[in-house]
Amino acid sequence: MSETPDSAVRTYIGEHRTAFLDDLAEWLRIPSVSAQPAHTADVRRSADWLAAKLTGTGFPTSEVWETPGAPAVFAEWPCDDPRAPTILVYGHHDVQPAAREDGWDTDPFEPVIRGNRLHARGAADDKGQVFFHTLGVRAHLAATGRNAPAVHLKLLVEGEEESGSPHFRALVERHADRLAADAVIVSDTGIWSEDTPTVCTGMRGLAECEIELFGPDQDIHSGSFGGAVPNPATAAARLVAALHDDHARVAVPGFYDGVSELTERERELFAELPFDEQRWLRTAKSYATCGEAGHTTLERIWARPTAEVNGIGGGYQGPGSKTIVPASALVKLSFRLVAGQDPDHIEKAVRDWAAGQLPEGIRYEITFGAATRPCLTPLDHPALQSVVRAMSRAFEQPVRYTREGGSGPAADLQEVLGAPVLFLGISVPSDGWHAPNEKVELDLLMKGVETTAYLWGDLAANWGEAH
Repeated sequence: MSETPDSAVRTYIGEHRTAFLDDLAEWLRIPSVSAQPAHTADVRRSADWLAAKLTGTGFPTSEVWETPGAPAVFAEWPCDDPRAPTILVYGHHDVQPAAREDGWDTDPFEPVIRGNRLHARGAADDKGQVFFHTLGVRAHLAATGRNAPAVHLKLLVEGEEESGSPHFRALVERHADRLAADAVIVSDTGIWSEDTPTVCTGMRGLAECEIELFGPDQDIHSGSFGGAVPNPATAAARLVAALHDDHARVAVPGFYDGVSELTERERELFAELPFDEQRWLRTAKSYATCGEAGHTTLERIWARPTAEVNGIGGGYQGPGSKTIVPASALVKLSFRLVAGQDPDHIEKAVRDWAAGQLPEGIRYEITFGAATRPCLTPLDHPALQSVVRAMSRAFEQPVRYTREGGSGPAADLQEVLGAPVLFLGISVPSDGWHAPNEKVELDLLMKGVETTAYLWGDLAANWGEAH
């Protein structure tokens, strides 16, 4: 158990809540849209604002780190105990584009509180979830009487996450010595619902490719040549049809090599979540579930590797008929990867599979994009258990476990720094990330503050000697 008294933490948070929200609103007014060149200066202004605020919070080191794109912010607050674990918190200060005409009820960069919700672009994704660490560490210090956190605390807040983090890995590699940590905490995630607090234990990785197929040197008459020469559109259709077997398993040989299978305990924990499949289908705007046989919907989207056809095309697409054998066709594929899978191995397996599927006379080119590795933290990891205990204290109820079906830069931190990645967020699905009227629930935001106030002491007490 942490040394931090619950009542002292809650009293401190309550006394400083208004000032905290005023500061957050000031940050949210900066339209740090990394995807739009018109906001380049705003992204830099956001980084400068955060660096100054972290200095004001008490961090002895607070710096703006340059990249070929948007700047990141690094801060560090050493513990006075050299044996304490080192924790790196990750988040991002850039936001998605937003404009009133997109469907916002108010100006997206003029924060407004309606009821118990703060509406603004970035309120949840990710400024609110980055910023709760500032009040959390101050509550931790005030409640324990410490002059420095119980852990060596570092923050890395990037400025290009909403643009695909194109320079993030190089940034981490360049500063790997200063970013060295025993564990990474990602505060760019969420919980199951307001009534069901959860902690994420992993994210899938991603590999994606584009396959261009070439047949005749130009479109040719289907009456004169059809049925006698290979058709790249037909080859594309057959390639896509061969991607899965009759049980919806990916049919690429070697695709499942190394896959970390779910344990029975993990399957039980997934099953404990109040999952309403019909409601989920409505959210997905779909009419039926499907996928790999022998697995539930949650297992399929969180813990199983997948292959999806993102696009397929070729030949004539206009109105009416044009009887041709087209000169070319195109297939776009993506593969979500789970712990134990290697993107380099997947790329080789897909290349070999495609070569065996395509007929003589069809030339092709396969282009792979940059891959993202999967990350997974074992349920019994001591740092993960500290996160769970801290969140349980803040929410005053048991915390359950999820995973994320998507991908993100967390895997780069895990791979470059060699540290386990943990997830600590308080956002709920209704917060509307990337959508009009994005918001954060203020009570949940304060639960995030409270969780971090407990977390640093719990990590020091329960992991300090073992790490």
